[in-house]
Amino acid sequence: MTTLRKTFRALDIGDGSDGRWAEQVGPLWPQALSWLTEEGRTPEGAERARKLFATHLPELLPALDRLSGQVDRPGADTLLTLAAIRPFFAGCTQLGVPGTLVRNYDFEPDAVEGAIVRSHFLRPVIGTQDGGWGLLDGMNDAGLAVSLTFGGRPVHGPGFAVVIVLRYLLETCDTVDEAVARLAGIPVNIPQNVTLVDRERAVTVHVGPDIELTVAPDACAANHQHLPVPDEQERATRTGLRLATIRAAGPDVTALLRPPLHKNTYDDGLGTVYTAHYEPGEGRVTYHWPRAESWSQSFGAFTEGTRTVELSAATPTAP
Repeated sequence: MTTLRKTFRALDIGDGSDGRWAEQVGPLWPQALSWLTEEGRTPEGAERARKLFATHLPELLPALDRLSGQVDRPGADTLLTLAAIRPFFAGCTQLGVPGTLVRNYDFEPDAVEGAIVRSHFLRPVIGTQDGGWGLLDGMNDAGLAVSLTFGGRPVHGPGFAVVIVLRYLLETCDTVDEAVARLAGIPVNIPQNVTLVDRERAVTVHVGPDIELTVAPDACAANHQHLPVPDEQERATRTGLRLATIRAAGPDVTALLRPPLHKNTYDDGLGTVYTAHYEPGEGRVTYHWPRAESWSQSFGAFTEGTRTVELSAATPTAP
């Protein structure tokens, strides 16, 4: 197996006005512009995206304008709304219990930003950045943590890329109940599963452009929303097997570092890029890889820097 390496960078971007955020996303910009839908490239589409953002995520409008001004490139203000973005379908497995959230993020390594970011747009937030300023997972200073997985259905509709929705929930909510209530009113462009954890509660919900928010039976998620999972989907993604495995394992990071939860299918664009263990009550997240030392960050001790890790699994993926 060819050894793959991925470099992760931890940085504190503050409110996005001092240039550190722009320095991080600048090299990504040519690729990022390809994320825009054809509609989003038109004046009418840009106006609709701005209006959708102002309607559903109004508290973040000052940050949106500040960041787009930092980029200062055509289309930046529309792209950063993340309301006119082509759909992206990923893997992932996650589980929450009160006070703890664990997850594997599965995607094409070169397409993952690899930025672990501390920010202070409305409040202190730490998370794994994607989409410029969205979050694949993260936590805030109130002890709330959130994470996403793709819902498994190739459906696309009007709404936001869920990464900006996770950012919004962490910026504006203190508890799981508050975040679930807000999430129910925000349109999301593809099916997504969101796991939310605070000190007292953990829950997974299913959202998407064609369904109302639905609370899952427990705080676990892989890459489906409805049962039974079609045989073809299970053969391709093993979503049912992964969900059963993480349910049995509970919040055990070592299980996430082994097959079938950890995947080495990087050639298919769905290998495990990182494992994250959030303890939001302590304000701490620890990133893990099978062949590298773990990397912890917290509100009390956030250390900027880089880590280059080997992504190849130590053992072959189970059949």
